Amino acid sequence: MAAKEQAGRDEPGARRLLDTYREVIGHTGALLPVISFLGRLPVAMIQFGSVLLVTETSGSLATGGVVACALALGQVTMGPVVGRLADRRGQRTVVLGFSLLNAVAIAVYTLGALFELPTPVLVALAVLAGASIPGIGPLARARAVPLVRGAGGDDRLVNTVLSLESTMDELSFVLGPALVGLAAVAGHPAYAFGVAALLVAVCGSGFALHPTGRTVRATRTTTRARGGRQRLPREVFVVRVGLVFVGVLLGACGAGITALTQELGAPGQAGLVYAAMGVMSAVVGLSMAALPERFGLHTRWRVATAAAALLSLPLVWTHSMTGLYVVVTVFGAVYAPNLITGFALTERSCPPRRLAEGMTFAASAFVGGQAVTLAVAGRLAESHGPGAAFALGSAAAAVAFLVALIARPATDDSANDVSLVTQGAAGR
Repeated sequence: MAAKEQAGRDEPGARRLLDTYREVIGHTGALLPVISFLGRLPVAMIQFGSVLLVTETSGSLATGGVVACALALGQVTMGPVVGRLADRRGQRTVVLGFSLLNAVAIAVYTLGALFELPTPVLVALAVLAGASIPGIGPLARARAVPLVRGAGGDDRLVNTVLSLESTMDELSFVLGPALVGLAAVAGHPAYAFGVAALLVAVCGSGFALHPTGRTVRATRTTTRARGGRQRLPREVFVVRVGLVFVGVLLGACGAGITALTQELGAPGQAGLVYAAMGVMSAVVGLSMAALPERFGLHTRWRVATAAAALLSLPLVWTHSMTGLYVVVTVFGAVYAPNLITGFALTERSCPPRRLAEGMTFAASAFVGGQAVTLAVAGRLAESHGPGAAFALGSAAAAVAFLVALIARPATDDSANDVSLVTQGAAGR
């Protein structure tokens, strides 16, 4: 065994990384990542596309931001509920029902925007479209992690699972906005919403009915029978606070990118700018699995948030399309490390019987930060220009770094212990 481990360490880094990903796919099956990726793609399309769709039909960026905020708030409100239901009743029934409902809700919301319904009606339809999102991204994490743990996988393999899942999120947020941008250039953003409704109906149902859905349900039922509802530790909530401010950063950047591309006379390129950021994020996300275990999660959290604060600053002074592409691409390198680390900290801290709820709540914290910011930053960008929205994002990144800085592991970080408590809480 020792010789085998030594031989593994002697392998080239890239080959070893590929072998680790192959091992993960061996546990989940090749089909599951494909349908889970396609099933989460509509979320990226409607989140980003809502700003373009409603701005196109109403003529107001502020209205587009408010409606997109309502959609995201619907997702934030119901996301943890979906996770809790999946923990209690299994993913199969829950995801299937929400996938079909979400397809209908997206179609109705799109028609409402095309018929230029009053803003309050659009807000209500957007809330329904967001609230019915089946949460495939966080639920895929909650499904894959127990599969790997149950097969004897260690923390390194779990980190690889989370890197793969976050990379698929990144790729969805590359392809989703890109599809919306292409639809806007080709004719109308609404075309992309039709594709989103079809994808969530077909691939969401496929994710629900995949055989691994039965495995997760059996695990949850058995675990729940052993005891009552288990409380979440404090560290879970500390991480959620950090994710909220990372969400504010990304929401402000989204509003700033939309405003700047409009100001430069190229609104259709907003989705392509997002795609450039997402490509870099996906590449870095896949590479995260190669980080040595001695580079503990708490240290990664501090480094990732610090990098986000620093690399977002040049956006404030960007005034050209070329400069925007360059700065956003570089900035994209910090997106995946923040999300991967946040989900990894959540996975290590959550009781197994509440993992789906913990993952969906972490995702909701991030999306919630984006949701509130979309409304605020949209108005800020209209009144004071794109730089003001970008400045708001940089300030949020600085706060996220402070949250990571004042939090500390209960034991040596090199041991990857992620029991985080704030200094203030420790003083009490």
